[in-house]
Amino acid sequence: MELSQMMARQVGELQHTLNLNLLSSQMATQTAAVTTMIEDMTQTQKAVQAPHPYLGSRLDVKG
Repeated sequence: MELSQMMARQVGELQHTLNLNLLSSQMATQTAAVTTMIEDMTQTQKAVQAPHPYLGSRLDVKG
């Protein structure tokens, strides 16, 4: 096996490893962002209680 072939294989393995590390880092970043977004949404929903859209405005009485 020639030196250039060995180096090419090593470069390919290094690129693969770096791509996996980058993917892992991106997934961790996205997970953190989603977690923050869900926590913010939960806090907002606790703070703002919207009234029911038609509760109490209509009364159906049949007799």
